[in-house]
Amino acid sequence: MKVLIKKGRIIDPSQNFDFVGDLLIEEGKILGIERNIEIQEKVEIIEAKNLWIVPGLVDIHVHLREPGEEWKEDIETGTKAALYGGVLRLACMPNTKPPNDSPEVTRYILERSSQKAYITVYPIACITKRQEGKEITEFGRLKKAGAIAVSDDGKWVQDSEVMKRALLYAKNFDLPVISHCEDMNLSKGGQINEGYLSAKLGLKGIPACAETIAVIRDLILAKETQKNLHLAHLSTKEVIPFLRWGKEEGIPFTAETCPHYFTLTEKEVENYNTLAKVNPPLRTEEDVEAIKLALKEGLIDIIASDHAPHSPLEKEIEFELASFGMIGLQTLLPLSLNLVREGYLTPLSLLEKLIINPSKVLNIEPPSFKKGALAEVIIVDPEEEYILTEEIIQSKSKNTPFLNKKLKGRVKKVILKEKVFDLSLV
Repeated sequence: MKVLIKKGRIIDPSQNFDFVGDLLIEEGKILGIERNIEIQEKVEIIEAKNLWIVPGLVDIHVHLREPGEEWKEDIETGTKAALYGGVLRLACMPNTKPPNDSPEVTRYILERSSQKAYITVYPIACITKRQEGKEITEFGRLKKAGAIAVSDDGKWVQDSEVMKRALLYAKNFDLPVISHCEDMNLSKGGQINEGYLSAKLGLKGIPACAETIAVIRDLILAKETQKNLHLAHLSTKEVIPFLRWGKEEGIPFTAETCPHYFTLTEKEVENYNTLAKVNPPLRTEEDVEAIKLALKEGLIDIIASDHAPHSPLEKEIEFELASFGMIGLQTLLPLSLNLVREGYLTPLSLLEKLIINPSKVLNIEPPSFKKGALAEVIIVDPEEEYILTEEIIQSKSKNTPFLNKKLKGRVKKVILKEKVFDLSLV
């Protein structure tokens, strides 16, 4: 079957394309991309006037909760939420139960994904056994089983010697190392950003220096080992000068942030709103502006969701007992589009941070519209406004501070291989 998408704004960062034109797909592969394509034979036509035609997004930081916490999320529901958010490839973090620290767990995730996933899933394995930060895992066996990177996400590898050894060991297997930057000696027991608001609410704060110190140490180790390092979910202005220093020094690193860190401030938790309790915490207006400027400057290379589903059991309780995290697969694109509306990024530079750069970190070919490439296409209405209701959310969990709030920008259709998904029906 052939599918012809007509008169949409085609934006493909892999080829630096941004023009109004047509895209032709045949048997699940890109056949042609032109300003105008005329075809005589039978073809399914999708009109895309005033819509964007974009390669599928790549989310480098997702929690699917399977195995072990399937009441929060599982591979089927998590990847369905990804599909509806325009994310057609994702990397899932290893802090499951049991954690992904063995080839058996890696293979289980891949097997379940082959049976249940709507999209492509790449498992990330642990840096250390049981994420205890003491003994590194068997990187070679994990990669052979299908792990695409290693991380102790949710925990920082506190021991510098262990982290240095992990970076050196990972070089042998060309495995990316992803660091959760948080000195837990400084953040232990913290609930929200340390400052006036934490004092006012009587909650222990998480200081910005807990993130900054971790970033500095990891950058120095990356410089020492010359091993590519990826810094996850950066949230504070305090790290920005050190990212700039790292770029100037030629240190091999990349950095990510998440939409909530350039959209929301700590004020979201003022009424003990557990839906806004996340780690690292929401920061100040100055931090939000600094993160936006760092994205514009290219100091932060990647935008990821850090999709972290929790059930009401973990959220509708006292603030200090509530779990950290919010879902984000379906809000990743609409919130990120605000960076274009506000003039911080162009559509091409935004999509570079949502498609090209995360693919580079994972050492995979990015989704693209090159002839012969697999059809991984999303059609987006960047101007559609809607209320994010529980019915729209495809995740099992609904824990987001954007619930019942107005969003702008929505994925209307997805063409994935030979399947066409009409998402406007929800």
